Amino acid sequence: MKIQVLGSGCPTCKKLFELTKQAVEELDLKTEVEYITDIQKIVEMGVMSSPVLAIDGKPVITGFLPDVEKIKETIKKFI
Repeated sequence: MKIQVLGSGCPTCKKLFELTKQAVEELDLKTEVEYITDIQKIVEMGVMSSPVLAIDGKPVITGFLPDVEKIKETIKKFI
């Protein structure tokens, strides 16, 4: 499983990255969370708003900051 957080580097994007790392840790997953600030990569994914949580290259949460429980629920769908 590949988990990525894409964003411009703004505080909201950084917070999503931190919450996602926390969710992965709480789910006891042995996967890295990658933080991407390359706007080109966000555009390539076809998303127009950030932050973006992507799992296996597919955007699953875009444009808002969910709580850690919502992130865990989303990740569990891919386990």
